[in-house]
Amino acid sequence: MVKQFKLNSKKNKLKFSVVVTLKKDVLDPQGKVVQDTLSNLGMKNLKNIRQGKFFEIELNEKDEKKAKEKVNEMCEKLLVNLIIEDYIINKI
Repeated sequence: MVKQFKLNSKKNKLKFSVVVTLKKDVLDPQGKVVQDTLSNLGMKNLKNIRQGKFFEIELNEKDEKKAKEKVNEMCEKLLVNLIIEDYIINKI
């Protein structure tokens, strides 16, 4: 019975990744510091580095569409600053 519960609980879970990046026209001072530091460490062929955020979100939900809508709501309400950041949601 415990095995059956574990199997059922896995069926009810969906996992998503959210990648948040600064919009292209927003300056990225942290990315610039990382780029400069790597360049100083001898990695001279770098063209550009931009920093972002990564979230891995697991939901107890069977319906993929509903789950993705919930993740999108999380992004719009808290995880992403929509004024300066873009985001991409992927099912994993």
